[in-house]
Formats: sequence, structure tokens, C-alpha cells
Amino acid sequence: MRNKCSNYATRLFVIFIILTNLSNGALANNDKAVLVVPRVQEAPKLENFLQMKAAGPVEKQMAKISGFIQQQPKDGEPSGQQTKVYVCYDDKNFYAVFVAFDDEPTKVRARMNRRENITNDDRVEITLDTFKDKQRAYVFRSNPLGVQWDALWTEGSAFDESFDTLWYSKGKLTDQGYVVWMAIPFKSLRFPETPLQNWGVIFARDIQRGNAELSFWPRVSSRVEGRLNQAATLQIRNSVSPGRNIQFIPYGTYRTFRLLDQQHSGGPRFATDGVDPDAGLDAKWVFKDNMALDLTVNPDFSQVESDRPQVTVNQRFEVFFPEKRPFFLENANFFSTLSDLVFTRRIADPQFGARITGKSGPYTLGAILIDDEAPGKSVSEDDPLRGKRAAFGIVRVNRDIWNQSRIGVIYTDREFESSYNRVVGVDGRIKLHKNWTTSFLAVTSFTKLQEGKRFSDPAFNVTLNRNGRQLNSHFHYIDIFPDFRTDTGFVPRTDTREFHTFHSYRFRPEGKFLIAWGPNFWAQSIWDHSDLRLDSEYSPGLVVDLTGQTTLEISYSWLREQLRPHDFAALTDNKDFTRYSWVVKFETSFVDQLHLSSRFEVGTGVNFLPPVGAEPFLANRTTGDIELSVLPGTQLRIDNNYVFSQLNQRARGEQIFKNQILRSRWNWQFNRKLSARLNFQYDVTLANQRFTSLETTKNFNVDFLVTYLMNPWTALYAGVNSNYQNLDIITNGDTSLINRTENSFLNDSRQFFVKYSYLIRL
Repeated sequence: MRNKCSNYATRLFVIFIILTNLSNGALANNDKAVLVVPRVQEAPKLENFLQMKAAGPVEKQMAKISGFIQQQPKDGEPSGQQTKVYVCYDDKNFYAVFVAFDDEPTKVRARMNRRENITNDDRVEITLDTFKDKQRAYVFRSNPLGVQWDALWTEGSAFDESFDTLWYSKGKLTDQGYVVWMAIPFKSLRFPETPLQNWGVIFARDIQRGNAELSFWPRVSSRVEGRLNQAATLQIRNSVSPGRNIQFIPYGTYRTFRLLDQQHSGGPRFATDGVDPDAGLDAKWVFKDNMALDLTVNPDFSQVESDRPQVTVNQRFEVFFPEKRPFFLENANFFSTLSDLVFTRRIADPQFGARITGKSGPYTLGAILIDDEAPGKSVSEDDPLRGKRAAFGIVRVNRDIWNQSRIGVIYTDREFESSYNRVVGVDGRIKLHKNWTTSFLAVTSFTKLQEGKRFSDPAFNVTLNRNGRQLNSHFHYIDIFPDFRTDTGFVPRTDTREFHTFHSYRFRPEGKFLIAWGPNFWAQSIWDHSDLRLDSEYSPGLVVDLTGQTTLEISYSWLREQLRPHDFAALTDNKDFTRYSWVVKFETSFVDQLHLSSRFEVGTGVNFLPPVGAEPFLANRTTGDIELSVLPGTQLRIDNNYVFSQLNQRARGEQIFKNQILRSRWNWQFNRKLSARLNFQYDVTLANQRFTSLETTKNFNVDFLVTYLMNPWTALYAGVNSNYQNLDIITNGDTSLINRTENSFLNDSRQFFVKYSYLIRL
């Protein structure tokens, strides 16, 4: 098998070499208007535009564009509100000033939010495709008060909001609308080393109220797949360079904690540390204007926000929680593939790490080398693996081959003492037509376990997509062989062949109240490699889009699910379940101060956690997820989540379990730099052990954080976290045991920390 897979990997590499030498001329698009950006000696100021026009010398010095065209709701129609954009540059920065007129200026949605949290506000945006490859671009967005949001756009993958860089913005409301000033340092961008810069550029404005208008210059139509292929050309005719770009971000922390250690050899007991100082360093070196080397020593993530609530009870497979740690989030899109082969939450406790990312000509490169101390800390003190660390290595190379098409290779490796898991493969995305794209991935894994066992198997992933104004279609085939394994990725299920498809059609009356409506259809079938049907699902639905960003969706699902003895030891033969569900989704931002998103499902489901020795059985199932954001003023935001899942016995309706998660997150933004955040989360599972092996658990967590944020890297954090569970410690002589209680709570962990980090940019 090893020789077979080695030959397979060789063939994949040969395919990659052949495809990288194909012509780049297919499906070429003509560029739109050319915007020549003038050089200025003196930077423009926000105050020059508060009369809703350029005042003073800047009026003649800056280039101006206007004539924004709607994409939503009326694709191709002129914008309902006038927008002008003034642009220029100097030795250090690219400048853009948006003058946004509004017929009803008092209805402009603008709040003093924390950085990145401007989803419900009006906003303006610049997209810069600095390599003009129509593949990837920087996106800079601001609300009317100058609160920032930035991201990387990748064709076929949408926004990567994990991207952060240093740039400057100001905003001010006026009696005719608002003005936003942006200054983007060339040091914060990567671009070719050429005297003449030709970039792709798109300007956008988003008006949140009413019909939620989204308009662009130049026109970006939803009738065409892709965004960067519709960009205009921005020209900087005098040579510019980021210059020397070296960053150091040292940090220091002070922490005290008290933690219940349930793994202690003498039984559970509290571990405390009165003073736990720590320090670390992140560094970045940008060379040749387009490549970046990042280094980290002892990264600290104490200020990272908690995960969004999800139901983890009665799940057959691992639940996906996205990465939130800054070091791993930056440039994560460089490593993305159709399957999640790079899931950095597998790296639990890094101490040293290095990453290189960038673009040279048609090639895009990403590589990571990092360690993980967690495996050596999770074993007992007398285990020979105690103190050992795993090593992760990831290499990713892409080449642009046609217009908005690319081909790539990926290699991932996790080594831990004598064991390893290595994955190698080829992938790509091909633009077939203005509306059609296809993506593919073919990989194979090589695994050796600690005891010496070796195995290897491939996996394949292919999609075909149509994106348009009215008709959207998705076809997807995934084939994962039984012995495929990725220790660096997230593939929770193997030995499957899956085909699923999704289609939607929208009628667009674009009236005063009804914006669009139409049907959805989803179908899925999964088999194992013996051709046994495992799962199948058919789900028709109807979607209605109304004014005020209001959407109603109703769908019905019919499902068949087959469980096998090797899935559940209690089964003596395959067992087939037929189940159904009705789903209602509703979302609205009709009222400025409220945003509601909800999902409610009722039907039947399988109890995957019956009492020990019993078989899984069908039950009545009810689930829901409600998110209500309350914005009572310009500085306070309250986000509330309620998630629940319940199973009931079908014959007599007795409750099997009920899981509820309630989270309330309060954020007060005193100004653009200073904020305070308070989180409450209560998670309770009430279990009837006549029908389930679950136990009743209750957990309450309080998290308070004060942040003074100068920029994404220069910041002061001070926080307190405390957690309570329905536990009790029973001590008997020298031993102690943990016991679940009915209503009393034990403070099983608490922490106070202060962290300061500072950006040094040379």
C-alpha cells in the first residue's frame, strides 16, 4: 500500500508541473476604467471634506470618482444615494476620502463599536488587488465614525476576516450624510517590485436601512461569478515601496489562578499560583515587498474571546469550533483547501513557531513550522512521553494558471516521537465560464502510530458551482478512504463516498416590501466503500427576502440514517432510521436598535447516547438557536444567544435530555480605543438516565475584560474569568473524589490576568 500511495503522490506532482505550464490566456477579461492616482506633497485631512466637497488645494490635487452602481437590491441601477471618492498618495500612504451623501442623514446607522464589529452599520469600503491577479485582494472598510474592519478577499472563498494590518481612518457625521478618511501605509501592503503599479480597485458603499442597498464603483454585478474580475485598474505611475518593514511585538503578562486539577495522582485538588509572570515575542520581516516571515516565541492567547455557543450533546461526530488565536488566523487563507487539511486548533500549546507567506510572480507560498507541548503535558508524570512535544510542518504552494484559476500543492506533517502523519496532494480552482467554476482536491496520507503500525489511503474532493443573479447551483463529491487520516486537519468521518447538491432560484420583484423569493433544494447521499448506503437526505425549501434585511426560510427534510455494529458496539446488525424535520429560519434588522437571527427545528432524531448496552433509538427532536443583538445607544452593544436541543421518548413523550446554552455578552465602547466586555454563559444538560448515558451537568462562566487597543498589536488587556460547575469534592482521609450535585456549585477555576503588547515597526 505504501508503494501504491507513493506512486500516486508522484503522479499528482507531475500533474501539478504540467498544469503550471499551461497558457494563462484563457477566459481573459477586458479591464474597465483606469484610475490614475496623483501624488501629493501634503496629506489630505478629514476637515477638508466636511462641507461634503474637497476644499482648498486638495480639490485639484486628488483624483475623484462617482457614479456608484447598485448590486443589491437592483443590480445595474444607479445608487439611490450619491457617493464621491477622492484618492491620492504620498511617499508613505495611499489615501481615500469617501463623501457619502444621504437624503435622510439622521437615519445613517453609525455606532462607536469595537474594531471589526460594524456588521449592522452603514459602511464604505476599498478593495485593492495589488498584484492584479484577480485572485486575492486587501479589503479596508469603515463605518461613518471611522471604526475599522479589514480582511483578505480570495475568489471562491470570500472574506478572510482574520486578517489585521495597521492603517488609519477617521469618520464624521454631517448634516448631509458622512465623511470617511482612510490612510493605508504602503508598509501594510504587498505588491510587485515594479516602477509602475497596476492594481485592481473596487470602491463600495453599504446602506443598511430599508432595502439594504449595496453599490460599487466600477459596477460589480451579481450576474457574473467573482468580484475581482470586475475591478477597475488603479495606476500609480511613480515608483513606491514599503521600504524597510520589520515588526517586533513583545508582550508581557501577569497572572494569578486557582484551578481544579482532576488528573492529580492523589485525587482531585486545587492548584494555585499566586504570581505567574510570562513574556513572549512575535516578529515579522517583510522582504522584497511581497514576502513576509513571521516568528513567535511563547505566544499568549489569554485575551482571546470564547467560542460561539454550539450544541455538542448527542453528536455522532466531532463539532467544528473555528480558530480564534491571532497568530494562526493571520494569512490563514494561504493554507485553505476544499477539505480542512489545516486546522490549527490541533496545535494546542505552541512555544516556538515560524511562518512564511507571500506572492512572487504567479506563485503564492505559505509555510508553517511550529511545535506543540500539549502531548507531553497530557500524560502522567511517569510516562516516557512526559515532556515531549509534537512538531507540525505545513507547506502550501499555488500557481495562477488562467484568468481567475489556480493550481496548488499541499504538504502537512505532524511528528511526535516515533509516530507521524503526513498528507500530500494537489488541488485547484478553474474558472470555466462567467458563471461556472470547478474546484478539486486529491490527497493521500501516510501514518505511523506509536506502536509501529503503518497505513495509508487517499481522499478526493470535487465541486462544480454556478453563481448568478437568480440561479445558483452546487454539486459536490467527496471520497475519503478508510485509512485516510489528517492530524493537522479536520476530517471527522472517513470510509465515506458522499455526493450532495444544492440549488436555489430567486424571483426578484424588488418591490417596496418584497425584494426576492424562491425555492431551495438540497439532496445528499453517503455510502461506505463496500457500497452500503449510510445516509440520504432530501430537503426542499422556500425563502422570502423582505425590506429591512428581513428573511424568512421554511424547509422540510426527509432523512434515512443507517448505523453499523462498528459504529455502535450494542448493535448486532445494521439498523436503519427514517426521520424527518421541519425548519423555520427568521432574520431581521428592520429596527435600527435590534438584530434578530433565529432557527427552530422540530421532527425526529436518533438518540446516539442510550444507556450503556442499549441500542440507539428514534426519538422526537426539537432544537433551536436564537441570537438577539440589542444596540440601545451608539456605544453599548448587547449580544444574547440561546441554544437548545431536546429529545423526548416517542411512545410516552418522556424527556430523554434537554441541553440549553444561554450567553449574554455586553460590550461598552467608551471611545475607539477603550472598551469593556462582560460575558455570562450558562450551559445545562438535564438527563433522564433511564433513556441516556448522559449525566446532568451545569456550568456557569463569567468573563470580564477591559481593553485599551491602539491598533491590533499595541494593546493593554486586563481580565477576570471565573467558572462554576455542579461539582463537590468529597474527601476521605488522603483521597478525594468528585461528585455531581443537584443545585450547588463549585468554583472550579478562576483567573486574573494583565497583558500588554506593543508594536515596534522599523
